[in-house]
Amino acid sequence: MVNVVNAERVSVQYGTRLVLDEVSLGVAASDVIGVVGRNGSGKTTLLRVLNGIDEPDSGRVVRTASASIGYLHQADDFAPEATVRDVIVHGEADHVWAADSWTRALVEHLLGAVDLDSPVGQLSGGERRRTALVALMLGGHDLLVLDEPTNHLDVEAVDWLAKHLRTLQDRGTAMLVVSHDRWFLDAVCSRVWEVHDGVVDAYDGGYAAYVLARAERSRQASQLATRRKNLLRKELAWLRRGAPARTSKPKFRIDAATVLIEDEPPPRDRLELERFSVTRLGKDVFDLTDVTVSIPGRTLISDLSWSIGPGDRIGLIGINGAGKTTLLRLLTGDLAPDSGRVKRGRTIDIGHLSQAMGELPAGERVLDLVSRERRVTQVASGKEVTATSLLEDFGFTGERLTTRVGDLSGGERRRLQLLRLLIGEPNVLLLDEPTNDLDIDTLTVVEDYLDSWPGTLIVVSHDRYFLERVCDVTYALLGDGSCVLLPGGVDQYLDIRHAAERTGSGPGTVSTGGQGTAVAASATDGPSPAETRQARKDLARIESQLAKLDRRVKKLHEQMAETASDYGKLAELQQQLTAATTEQAGLEDAWLASAETLD
Repeated sequence: MVNVVNAERVSVQYGTRLVLDEVSLGVAASDVIGVVGRNGSGKTTLLRVLNGIDEPDSGRVVRTASASIGYLHQADDFAPEATVRDVIVHGEADHVWAADSWTRALVEHLLGAVDLDSPVGQLSGGERRRTALVALMLGGHDLLVLDEPTNHLDVEAVDWLAKHLRTLQDRGTAMLVVSHDRWFLDAVCSRVWEVHDGVVDAYDGGYAAYVLARAERSRQASQLATRRKNLLRKELAWLRRGAPARTSKPKFRIDAATVLIEDEPPPRDRLELERFSVTRLGKDVFDLTDVTVSIPGRTLISDLSWSIGPGDRIGLIGINGAGKTTLLRLLTGDLAPDSGRVKRGRTIDIGHLSQAMGELPAGERVLDLVSRERRVTQVASGKEVTATSLLEDFGFTGERLTTRVGDLSGGERRRLQLLRLLIGEPNVLLLDEPTNDLDIDTLTVVEDYLDSWPGTLIVVSHDRYFLERVCDVTYALLGDGSCVLLPGGVDQYLDIRHAAERTGSGPGTVSTGGQGTAVAASATDGPSPAETRQARKDLARIESQLAKLDRRVKKLHEQMAETASDYGKLAELQQQLTAATTEQAGLEDAWLASAETLD
């Protein structure tokens, strides 16, 4: 298959820093490649070079002559006087563009609440992002370069976008995706590129497969630092014990992960954290009684009664504008309810991470700012962690320790904002979109720290992976004033939203007393009993074939090692190995198709 873009021995250097060092890679039709790496590792540089915006210092980039490349930047460049209609359908009237079902579905799902004749200069950040996405996906491009496409999108929009991009992939569209949203990467990507230290390492599969492969590569090489390996193993433990949606993998893949993590404890000891939390907080944290909050024309929270105790770890989701940030402001006391009462425990010390960056003093240096807060902090195990150690974990080393806050990037300021909050040792954490602008390596550090953080945690986020990773329960604000418990997590929330869209009515609820409201699970059409039985038979048959193939592949590897000096025999064995792995890939696809019938 001809590649859409090829990079051959590409190097890029900024000053004395080598960002890309003789990198060679290619993107073919239908490839969906996730690009990951720390902030500043060179991800955006790589995208700009492949897209032709920047030229490499050496090497060359070859693009298919007829290929069309669309680039979604983190910041759009719309003409302020242009309307949404101008941007997405070149000014066409509704009866023209709506005649195409593909265009209509895109506009309805991402811009259904936006007036197409509104000037883009008057749109919110989220609306501008959706407008840019729609315009890009209607462009008929052969390659889509997406830099943080899920920014400003709620969890429902992210889920829809993932499904839509998979449809584009089936049509032959190639994609390069930079995102910190690990659920999104796992849902859409067929390969992962990790950019680090001037090189690009390639991995087959989505984010979960990337974590597994990277950990295995690390284990075999034994060259990474002990802390980095522990973080990867803990991440694997979460993938193995996580939500059922992520464990729908072929059995042999699960077995491979289990070998790596069989001795790994759960990510956190809930009982120990709850015990420690009670000693710090007492029995009372927040008690909301019949709380109502309204804005002109709409009720955000209606008659909410909710008791939040020590050690609770709560994820809060909902569409943009549903009232999530409002609820956090009620808990902090920054906002008073229209009616009802919010009671706070006497011993609580709240740490509130807002979405604003303005609270950091621009003239301060990083190390001075953090050291003045606290030089040493203590985790639940009793272990003391120094400010310098935490700064290193959060990516502040060398000259970045003495850099002024005003000179940091957006991602670095977000890291510093969160670190400064954690080192203050609050016993209640309220985090409003904590994953914004953070790279995946930093997110794993944050998650690891929160694993041993004792206290009450409430997280507002559209990042499904982060929510499921650090929280024990999930609640949703549905936009009609209700706050509901979701025993099935984000998947249940999406089912409810989809059911409401189909019926044109809101989801049903039942009371659960002091713990808020629980959503009644919506019924969905499933496979027939005959289809289920056949799918189970197919799974058993395919797993048996895969097990045999796996043994054959291992034997071929052993034979190749034994005959390494016999080039004729080696070539013959290589042909057999290629045939076996091709057959293995086909069986994996068949396994997944049967597994989807049982989901």
